[in-house]
Amino acid sequence: MTDMASSLIVEERGAALHVTLNRPERLNAMDPALVQELRDLFVGLYWRHDLRVVVLTGAGRGFCAGLDIIDADRAAGDDVGEVLIGQRRISEIVIAMRRCPQPIVALLNGPASGGGFALALASDIRVATPALKMNAAFIRLGLSACDIGVSYFLPRMVGSSVAADYMLTGRFFDAEAALKHGLVSRVVAQEALAATGEDMVASLLHATPLGLRLTKEALNFAIDAPGLEAVVAMEDRNQALTAQGPDFAEGIAAFRERRVPRFAQ
Repeated sequence: MTDMASSLIVEERGAALHVTLNRPERLNAMDPALVQELRDLFVGLYWRHDLRVVVLTGAGRGFCAGLDIIDADRAAGDDVGEVLIGQRRISEIVIAMRRCPQPIVALLNGPASGGGFALALASDIRVATPALKMNAAFIRLGLSACDIGVSYFLPRMVGSSVAADYMLTGRFFDAEAALKHGLVSRVVAQEALAATGEDMVASLLHATPLGLRLTKEALNFAIDAPGLEAVVAMEDRNQALTAQGPDFAEGIAAFRERRVPRFAQ
């Protein structure tokens, strides 16, 4: 487990990695150190097949308030090249989140604005509390609302009209609207959030390691696939791969014997 003084708390609990944004005094806003830690973490997870699930949340009363405006103001300048490099440092986080093989469960314990909204959208499963508020805050700060993958993720989740409504205005999704539009799978009481996350981890770990990785990969592919036949070809490939080896036989045996399967790591 990382030092509690770090801007990112990382704890391995068996096959699950619990990650907590740890700048509660700034609503976990991303300063350069946190940006680098997040990017390095998710890039490195590509090779960590021993870790099968990631749980992402924020310390204190919020998930992530986006880019820390204090640091952003210090870094502002006229050099377009430097600005672009800084932008890429942040946007690479969500690319790495989609590329890493582990499903990411985001426990949204409060506001998720700007970059925090992007982190939530780049996760695979989102669970919220009634305190949730999410928005593309960038447009309210003199920037475009299209940032850090939001213009890719949001229309695919809620449709182009709803996405335009919220992105062009920068207005907030509250918990009710997020649930209505399918941005979160469920809303639970604040005190039940951690337990809900643990239940979801247990459910995800019921899958075989390979089955879990290939399902996330195929879901990513299916979003942009050219048609049904391409998706079915990917599904056929997944089933042919997962049917090999001992895990499929163990899964069948455990089902028949009504016990928890013991999959290879």
